[in-house]
Amino acid sequence: MPEIDGAPAGRDARSPRRDGDGRDAPLYGALDLGTNNCRLLIARPAREGFRVVDSFSRIVRLGEGMTRSGRLDDAAMDRAYEALDLCAERLARRGIEGARISAVATQACRQATNGAEFVERVRAGTGLKLRIIGPEEEAALSVEGCRNLLDVRSEAALVIDVGGGSTELSWMRGDGRGFKTVAWMSAPVGVVTLAEGHPEPKEGLNDWFEAMVGTMTRALEKAECPPDLTALFHAGRGHLVGTSGAITSLAGVHLGLKRYRRDQVDGLWMTRAQCEAAAARLLHLGPGGRAADSCIGQERADLVMAGAAILEAVQRGWPSERVRVADRGLREGLLLQKMREERQAAPSKRRRRRRRGGQAAGGGGGGGGET
Repeated sequence: MPEIDGAPAGRDARSPRRDGDGRDAPLYGALDLGTNNCRLLIARPAREGFRVVDSFSRIVRLGEGMTRSGRLDDAAMDRAYEALDLCAERLARRGIEGARISAVATQACRQATNGAEFVERVRAGTGLKLRIIGPEEEAALSVEGCRNLLDVRSEAALVIDVGGGSTELSWMRGDGRGFKTVAWMSAPVGVVTLAEGHPEPKEGLNDWFEAMVGTMTRALEKAECPPDLTALFHAGRGHLVGTSGAITSLAGVHLGLKRYRRDQVDGLWMTRAQCEAAAARLLHLGPGGRAADSCIGQERADLVMAGAAILEAVQRGWPSERVRVADRGLREGLLLQKMREERQAAPSKRRRRRRRGGQAAGGGGGGGGET
């Protein structure tokens, strides 16, 4: 699905930014290899954000079967490697290299006993230098990518990043101007691990769904959210932001889209009742009906209900009548972080260039007087 605008919601990202010498700002690449997806975003800095010029997404199921073996499966690694090789080709065609590429791997690679070995295979074969990041950094990047979707009028917010092998949650306190993260956790439950642990039965679908909710609820018992912040959610003074393919799929079903439309989904507000209604509809469609839905498809048909169960478990612990859907997250966070670092470094780089230029001009021994 094409992504046309990675800038903060409601801001002008259409005008490309130029560097200090008047040239078009360079392109940057952000790559996220997760337990389920391999996703690439290529963008150019723009006013108040960035302008997406290319994107790539492929479901690779890198973590398939890992809960049983503790290792990345050979076939799964081959699928992921093929997708990463395509990403490397796209980056090379755009002339993006070195420090302008931020490439990370998350839960599957950090948990698997052969995760580091696979990362080295990717480096040797494609040139991509994947960095295995920890859950705290993963949560922080997801918050950074979604920050402009937070409603500053709320006193509390919870950003939920539902992955394939884990779910990162960040609880935030608002002060009327912005939000500060006060607690976070990485729950070792994602859509792939939850679906593999709870195969879909032919009967008793409601019990099956509740069993998945129960698994996630038990994982959330280790959350260290301050009690007064939890109370704000129960009092209706907080809201959720959900980022994942499962949650955006729920939004597409809610809207009745004939095909997925990022411009209609990203930033959409849904009520809790609307989330529950979309999940109930998908539950009773069954695997075949979900696969036929244009917003779900065959590759997500067995995972979307796990995502809905994770969202439901979170809602029971931190209820909110408002859920904002985010078709953005970790990759956007990587891009914003890298572009901010470059902006902060740019003045000193320009000063160094000017000094070098002055030294070269002054070292000609009076040659400038010749005509």
